[in-house]
Amino acid sequence: MACILKRKSIIAVSSVAAFLFVIIFRLTNEVNFPLILNCFGQTDVKWMPFSDKQKRPLRTHYGYINIKTQEPLQLDCDICAIVSNSGQMAGQKVGIEIDQSSCIWRMNNAPTKGYEEDVGKKTTIRVVSHTSVPLLLKNPEYFFKEANSTVYVIWGPFRNMRKDGNGIVYNMLKKAVDSYPNAKIYVTTEKRMSYCDGVFKEETGKDRVQSGSYLSTGWFTLILAMDACYGIHVYGMINDTYCKSEAFRKVPYHYYEPGRDECDEYFLHENAPYGGHRFITEKKVFAKWAKKHTIIFTHPNWTLS
Repeated sequence: MACILKRKSIIAVSSVAAFLFVIIFRLTNEVNFPLILNCFGQTDVKWMPFSDKQKRPLRTHYGYINIKTQEPLQLDCDICAIVSNSGQMAGQKVGIEIDQSSCIWRMNNAPTKGYEEDVGKKTTIRVVSHTSVPLLLKNPEYFFKEANSTVYVIWGPFRNMRKDGNGIVYNMLKKAVDSYPNAKIYVTTEKRMSYCDGVFKEETGKDRVQSGSYLSTGWFTLILAMDACYGIHVYGMINDTYCKSEAFRKVPYHYYEPGRDECDEYFLHENAPYGGHRFITEKKVFAKWAKKHTIIFTHPNWTLS
């Protein structure tokens, strides 16, 4: 009799355990996992999503058009790693962590070869300024042949991106696609460029053109990433107060080349009467966005008040 009761007890415990496992499995597949962690105070942990991408269609982004097919960009990511070009990335040794993300975003011509330990080796999306296109074309075999799985999103003003034969940058990109037909190159539409200008005015109260400002590649990257990603981890980007803080670290503007100090570059652009990137102003806006979206900034860490 005792053996029968013991066996029934074991079966009952096993059934409860199985039921709890099913419940936990369903929750982790249907609920935003970082939100669960936050409920338990686990805000610094590294996490990966449990969502099944086959359950949802790709998101279509109509502001970005494929040069070859003239079709809009389709992109849908779980956790995105956005890797800054900053000298802050040197010596961080987070390359393996970055490469575990669903989508890895890089900007302009920032290299990975020789820097894999710090910045990783994979690239899913590369957002590129119209002014940096010639830098890509210096090494087209790598960017458009070896790395042909990468999606390139090129932003620029209408005068450079027009399709009537007078768009200098668009013509360069068209030739690149003719030479490398497997290259996935998208360009921003005029409407999308106006939208990004409008966001700047809404967030800062200043008209971009009248204030003599140029938006940065980081600005366009964050705007697209917030549409395409369910969570964003930004690596190596400093905040708006970093250069005046005690934790200030003197690093080059880019991790892959010597040159002007990063903070000197930031102050130079922020105070330029015309033609400057408003890096510091943009970082204030990014901090605001981080409170509304699932965005974290590390290396260095941001404290969001």
